[in-house]
Amino acid sequence: ISGVKWRKFEDADVGSPGSNSDDEISNSDSADSCDSVNPSTTSILKRQKQLRRKSVRFDQVTVYYFARRQGFTSVPSQGGSSLGMAQRHNSVRRYTLCEFAQEQEVNHREILREHLKEEKLHAKKMKLTKNGTVESEEADGLTLEDVSDDDIDVENVEVDDYFFLQPLPTKRRRALLRASGVHRIDAEEKQELRAIRLSREECGCDCRLYCDPEACACSQAGI
Repeated sequence: ISGVKWRKFEDADVGSPGSNSDDEISNSDSADSCDSVNPSTTSILKRQKQLRRKSVRFDQVTVYYFARRQGFTSVPSQGGSSLGMAQRHNSVRRYTLCEFAQEQEVNHREILREHLKEEKLHAKKMKLTKNGTVESEEADGLTLEDVSDDDIDVENVEVDDYFFLQPLPTKRRRALLRASGVHRIDAEEKQELRAIRLSREECGCDCRLYCDPEACACSQAGI
């Protein structure tokens, strides 16, 4: 039985060289034909990722101008006459980036000039009243017009060192509103703003250690 198996194995070996040769020729022809149709390509794994620099570029600035109105939307730290703006803009202007930077610098210098004049005026009043200890009619009559521009040196001041969104006192806000054509300033807003400021001072609950939902003011108010 083992001899038969050996002869069958030899028969299989005799035919195997021819079949292997044919397979090699067939595979070679197939490979050549595939190469002619599909040229060799680089593996996806070997491809180097091309890094793209993503950036946003601006070439102009569009500025919308709004008229001032009494706000009813903001809460100043004191007084009433909050500042707001009209619902629609009244003019539009477009700048290049360079023009806008120059415009901002001019505006900031003008604001800085007014700020320095106010400081100078305050210093004069303090001097006449001896730091507020005595009354002075001359000090009460001083205005910004009494401060000379020659006493203000804006050119030697670094504009970027100043923060320009400073809180404005009530008188200043009222003056800005009137200059913008607001002839009637709602006086009731002052009381409403005062109530809001008082309510903000009393925030949270008076609970100690833990909050009891039945006694906690926040829980009862639905907070």
